[in-house]
Amino acid sequence: MDRIVDISTDGRRLSAFRGFMVIADSEGEVGRVPLDDVTGVVIHAHGVTWSTTLVHALAERGAPIVFCAPNHAPVAVCLPLEGHHAQNAKLRAQWSASRPLSKQLWRSLIVAKIRWQAAVLDSVGIGTGAFDLLARRVRSGDPDNVEAQAARRYWPLLMGADFRRDRTAGGRNGLLNYGYTVLRALCARSVVAAGLHPSIGVHHANRADAFALADDLIEPFRPLVDALVFRMASHGVEDVTPAAKRTLVRLCALDLPTPFGSTPVSLVVARSAQSLARAFETRTAKEFAPPIPPSRLELSALDEVAREAATE
Repeated sequence: MDRIVDISTDGRRLSAFRGFMVIADSEGEVGRVPLDDVTGVVIHAHGVTWSTTLVHALAERGAPIVFCAPNHAPVAVCLPLEGHHAQNAKLRAQWSASRPLSKQLWRSLIVAKIRWQAAVLDSVGIGTGAFDLLARRVRSGDPDNVEAQAARRYWPLLMGADFRRDRTAGGRNGLLNYGYTVLRALCARSVVAAGLHPSIGVHHANRADAFALADDLIEPFRPLVDALVFRMASHGVEDVTPAAKRTLVRLCALDLPTPFGSTPVSLVVARSAQSLARAFETRTAKEFAPPIPPSRLELSALDEVAREAATE
């Protein structure tokens, strides 16, 4: 079972004990989670302490520890140095990837993202003809920045004409930040498990970004968070409450379409990362398999998830 552990209460102590991650406060243990189930740990609270044994145990399992700012966006991450038995060869292939290959991979990611945005809009009854056209216009490396053109159409259609995507804002923006943080941790873990390094991206290249490749891989999955936040807002959930966090974490278990049948998001991300590693090794972008956009019926499963957040 893949689980994201969110630490949002101040003063918690985190440790490892006999195969479990133990969460405690000044009065004693408040909970424990099997270490083998932990996909990632997201820390929002202040005064949290942890043992080196726990960090070592999580690193052995490829599970990142993500530290967040008050706006729920990640500011630091702890990742393992080794994540795959053939890591050296894969890292060399990733590092030596040609510029044309990186640009072709970025095109695949952006085409997939725009098609996912179209799927999300279609699921709420909004026409998507323009997005189909935009997806076909994306060239290698997206030199025309079609991604931004799609975003300018997408956000007002989905969230309303007055909505502005702002990473520093609260409300729906805070919910989006938190949802992206959860998926970002999942992408980082999958990238490491595939033998790749998360800081060597195909497009993102900020020297201060330890998540560059994870930030590339997450792009097609972002609309999934958008779809859930839209539905949560329609049920009156506008703030990052504990119930809202639990709801957004449940995205990891949502089933998505794949050539192998319906598969949880966590496994779809892992397979995408593995195909990305194959693309680097074979030096061909055709090996990369971006996620397939979900249907209106499959996205309708989010309605019940959002409804439960409003009733908790």
